[in-house]
Amino acid sequence: MLFRKSHDLPTAETALPGRSTPLPTDEVHFVTGRSLKGPHPDGIEAAIFGMGCFWGVERKFWTLPGVWVTAVGYSGGITPNPTYEETCTGLTGQAEVVQVVFNPGEISYAELLKVFWEGHDPTQGMRQGNDVGSTYRSAIYYLNDDQKAQAEASRDAYQSALAKAGRGEITTEIAPAGPFYYAEGYHQGYLAKNPAGYCGIGGTGVVCPIGVGVEA
Repeated sequence: MLFRKSHDLPTAETALPGRSTPLPTDEVHFVTGRSLKGPHPDGIEAAIFGMGCFWGVERKFWTLPGVWVTAVGYSGGITPNPTYEETCTGLTGQAEVVQVVFNPGEISYAELLKVFWEGHDPTQGMRQGNDVGSTYRSAIYYLNDDQKAQAEASRDAYQSALAKAGRGEITTEIAPAGPFYYAEGYHQGYLAKNPAGYCGIGGTGVVCPIGVGVEA
């Protein structure tokens, strides 16, 4: 049962119990040397995105000018402090996500959304390419009303672009952010630690019309 992958999100009754204590993880980012958990400078904001396997997703964001630090983890589900193995079963409800801590004076949330939409295929439901299961679903977990409005507007703009390109309907979950649970240390900065490591994400090739229904 533990190693069964599920496409269906669990209920409070069927979810794995998890644990009350956080998992051990890195203290600083492997690439930038900045603290994963803070404190961060004044004015810094955060965003949370799920785009499939978080190894490749994190690299897309840590390379962007204006991004202070990134961290991979689990969010959007029920089980507290889940392990990677537990999350992969689909029985935690959690998605693999990246927390992007950024300076809005250098890079806007709208620009992060553009990277999000173009960096994966948001039409695949409970999968991303060959990675199958609810843990790999496309998701935006917003931290305030402004992020919600921008996420929804960018979704509508990108859906129009996808439709013109003959692509399907967006299945991305847009929901308020719940707890973000840091993943185990070996997942943090994974593709910097393992340059030949697996990266399973890929976009549709359709450009996100940032500025169309989205304030840059």
